[in-house]
Amino acid sequence: MTPEDMLKRAREVFDIEVEGLRRTRDSLGESFTKAIELMLACVRSEGIIVVTGVGKNLAIAEKMSAIFASTGTRSIVLNPVQAMHGDLGMVAPRDVLIALSFSGESDEILRLIPAIRRHGLKVVSMTGKPNSTLAQMGDIHIEIPCGKEACPFGMAPTNSTTATMAMGDALAMVMIDAMKFDLSSYAMNHPAGAIGRALVLKAADIMRTGDRLAVVAPEATVMEALMAMTKAQGGSALVADAGGRLLGIFTDGDFRRIMAGGGRNDGQAVLGQPISRYMTPSPMFVRSDAYAAELLKVFERKRIDDLPVCDAEGRVVGLVDIQDLPKMKVL
Repeated sequence: MTPEDMLKRAREVFDIEVEGLRRTRDSLGESFTKAIELMLACVRSEGIIVVTGVGKNLAIAEKMSAIFASTGTRSIVLNPVQAMHGDLGMVAPRDVLIALSFSGESDEILRLIPAIRRHGLKVVSMTGKPNSTLAQMGDIHIEIPCGKEACPFGMAPTNSTTATMAMGDALAMVMIDAMKFDLSSYAMNHPAGAIGRALVLKAADIMRTGDRLAVVAPEATVMEALMAMTKAQGGSALVADAGGRLLGIFTDGDFRRIMAGGGRNDGQAVLGQPISRYMTPSPMFVRSDAYAAELLKVFERKRIDDLPVCDAEGRVVGLVDIQDLPKMKVL
């Protein structure tokens, strides 16, 4: 098999799975919305979304349940074999079971459903076969019409597992919106690691203040602004009026562009000009209670390196330098 053959085959796998996702997306309809309504009723009654599967689908069930739990939808995974040997004690009538089986004929799942019914749970079946036994046993059936597997024998779960996982993600993300699950709630579920720090730390915890903050008046010269930046060991100076309200920002990048754009031959004249002539007026800023995760989005979207922090009246209280984020372990 040549390298070209390897790449061709790999691209075929991607094409099959992309097409499978498209077909599954296009199939979304009433059964999906009814499943969301059932899950919302479960959560509002303090129930738990129970996800089960066997084989590869058990791994997907674990991932799906983890996404639910981390985004405000309480959830557990139920191994169908262990369930029949005592783990059914974890479920209650107010709970909802999501059962995964692409064929819809997995023996372990089919044996589980009657026992689940006796506990009073509603069942959402998720299969690729709308006429399968499991599909018929569910109160709601969500079809995964992804088409053929990428496996040359049509046996190894590939396309079907990708599409099933995407359907689980869609359920979880719609639930976030439906429950109005916000960033502060998400932070409570992610206290550790880089994600946790980005969701717990706020601009006030990260921003530069005092001697590390360069703030100059609009009439200050470019030279004075550069000196203030050097003293603060930063790459920008904020321009504020006598009341401390933010007027603009001037960065070392701005200075380089000025000099490269014609000021090179008259550098002394540029250095003596007021900073208000060269600053970026009315720059974007954040409040001190903005989460680090929000700052990351601003840096990425605006492609900037420095972000002023102001109070409710627009007065400068600090500056977040993107270089400080790795030090705080939020990047």
